[in-house]
Amino acid sequence: MRSTVEARAAAPGSASSAGRPASVHAASCRAVVLQVLALIGATAVTPTLYAQRTTPPGVERPSVASLTAGGEEERYLRLMQLAGAAKPYPWSLRGLSPSEVGRLEASDSAHPWSAHVAFGVGRTGAVRMHPLPVSLQTWYNSAFPYGGNDGAVWVGRGATVAAGAGMAVYGRHWSATLAPVVFWAENRAFDLASTGVEGVGAFRDPDSPGTIDLPQRFGGGSYARLDPGQSTLRLDLPWLSLGVSTANQYWGPAQHHPLLLGNNAAGFPHLFLGTAAPVNVGFGHVHARMSWGTLDQSAYSPMIGPGERRFTAGAVAVLIPRGLSGLELGAARFFHTAWPEDGLTLSDFLKPYEGLLKSGVAGGVDNPDNQLASVFFRWAAPTAGFEVYGEYAREDHSWDLRDFVLEPDHNSGYVLGFQRLWSASASRWVALRGEILNTRVSHLARVRPQAPFYVHTYRLQGHTQRGQLLGSPAGYGGAAGVVGVDVLDASGRWSLAWQRQRRRPAPPLGEPRPADVLQALTLERLHLRNPLRWKASFGSVVDLNRDYAGDVFNLNAELSVQWTP
Repeated sequence: MRSTVEARAAAPGSASSAGRPASVHAASCRAVVLQVLALIGATAVTPTLYAQRTTPPGVERPSVASLTAGGEEERYLRLMQLAGAAKPYPWSLRGLSPSEVGRLEASDSAHPWSAHVAFGVGRTGAVRMHPLPVSLQTWYNSAFPYGGNDGAVWVGRGATVAAGAGMAVYGRHWSATLAPVVFWAENRAFDLASTGVEGVGAFRDPDSPGTIDLPQRFGGGSYARLDPGQSTLRLDLPWLSLGVSTANQYWGPAQHHPLLLGNNAAGFPHLFLGTAAPVNVGFGHVHARMSWGTLDQSAYSPMIGPGERRFTAGAVAVLIPRGLSGLELGAARFFHTAWPEDGLTLSDFLKPYEGLLKSGVAGGVDNPDNQLASVFFRWAAPTAGFEVYGEYAREDHSWDLRDFVLEPDHNSGYVLGFQRLWSASASRWVALRGEILNTRVSHLARVRPQAPFYVHTYRLQGHTQRGQLLGSPAGYGGAAGVVGVDVLDASGRWSLAWQRQRRRPAPPLGEPRPADVLQALTLERLHLRNPLRWKASFGSVVDLNRDYAGDVFNLNAELSVQWTP
């Protein structure tokens, strides 16, 4: 059963056609540049368009309703923690529920965005209803698709437009959010790398066309979809939280490159059950969640017939040790299995708790289920305005204990990151952030087979949802780095970020090729003006040795506006 409605206007042929004349493309690029510069300038100098609205103390504003995993409000709330303006709380199990966000309510209202965001959910049992912000986003890529961590949206070459709206309703122990998103991608043609497969197979990934559902391009024409987005129905009791959702989950402490689950793809329909808040277990506090859902594939997936529909079972747990302020330790497991033709059984729901070694699992080496597992940590010191974090993940099991001891790094990857906040005053913050990812095929390939990260042998869709990676946008390529500076004040945020990403996995041994690497420099302006919010970004992206050939330059731009009713 599909959770979204897809519409494609696929033009026959033209898997790598030239598209419009170069003069038209250049004119489009100039127009986008002028729009970006005009909007950045206008947001910096224009007078107030709307009178600033105020909310009496103790009354909720819609910030909590629009707080999503990996979103702008959540990113800001994380900085509030480092500044000591929000209470300590584990950050490796998200999205946060409205009641969890309420526990993080600022103990000191003096922070740069105090006039624009508030995270308290109120203390009464009355039912409250809030319309979600109405948003319109546009992206432009001049030469090839480029984007990531944008949920259901796929940003192709040319223009991409997305719109969203919705409603959030809260009761004393329950909440319901309806937040669909619709997008349309012009999806203009560009040169595709050869896959060796004809027909729709020509759009597949060129390195693993038979073992991952990761299209280079979503067909030969425009691409559109309606997605349920960040929609959730949940019940939060004093100890327990449960519900059904299509919202993104963010497991682990990473900001840009989570190894298991993040917001790079659409959220998938799932049930969840876990603790409503960290539970005291004597030696610390434990926060945990189990999740069961279904994953769908794109129209270009190599999986045809039985196995097209997948069942997922996962579990994540975070420990906050007693006496070690700001430290959180955690682990997670996530399974892909074919949806059983004769129905689900208890063993399917308990997959995350099966043996860690393949030799102890029913079916042994022939067991077709695929697993990803990770361990992670985060240490945040609010008094110092600093956090450091990391995650280590494995694809599939070790065969036995000896195999694990000898080669614990087989089919593995890691993320390391930090964030430092300087609070010169209550109205101005400066943050420096950095993160590196390495999931490359290691030296062990000389003595035993290794596949690129997120590629699975039996489940031929890989670690994907509808043709996009569920984890890091660079995990399949194998390497990435991010360094960014954010300056926040009462008017919004300026950001400058450099990103490096290996676009294609390393070729097999014996096939020396130059690395296909993206280098991007992006300037972004977020301007807050109640009830409006504007964001504009402009990026220059160079793909060095694209498809192991020449260098290609891409202009990337984003314009968006959000209005809170």
